[in-house]
Amino acid sequence: MFLENKSHRIENRGWIEVVCGSMFSGKTEELIRRLKRAQIAKLKVEIFKPALDTRYSEDKIVSHDSTSIKSFPVKNSSEIPEKIKDVDVIGIDEAQFFDDGIIEVCENLANQGIRVIIAGLDMDFMGNPFGPMPSLMAKAEYVTKVHAICMRCGNPAQYSHRFSESKSVVELGEKDKYEPLCRACYNEETKKQL
Repeated sequence: MFLENKSHRIENRGWIEVVCGSMFSGKTEELIRRLKRAQIAKLKVEIFKPALDTRYSEDKIVSHDSTSIKSFPVKNSSEIPEKIKDVDVIGIDEAQFFDDGIIEVCENLANQGIRVIIAGLDMDFMGNPFGPMPSLMAKAEYVTKVHAICMRCGNPAQYSHRFSESKSVVELGEKDKYEPLCRACYNEETKKQL
């Protein structure tokens, strides 16, 4: 796609896409779908995940339905540009676990003409904006919010309710520690805990 400028045409290739939502909403599944389509289109793709996320695999992004794709685990956002060689598309999973430097990294990549696709939780277990996700969503050209199904009533869910007593914002887990809830069920559950 090209944009007309008064003096010349500018190729518009680089942009940021964010896929966000609660746990079990299909964020990683959607990220993998977009990345695999880019590979089918013969685009050069590099994929990254935080090294601390070893729930399913050390070097793959894996969705809850076991769909997977090879990725590079990195300890912080500054490692991402160091590992990139001549790419068209960058995928980043679990972006909420990255440091705030991920925002500048994504902007710089997009400014270099790279399509950047990011997936992450938009809210933590307390219902607060999670890490760099709000800024990434604000900077993105495209934001897709996906929803899980509330485990209590079956309505669309956007909250990740945690069962454990831990107050730590980062606590890796699956269905043993978390369940998706809608607004009403989440509010009801939070009242019980007060």
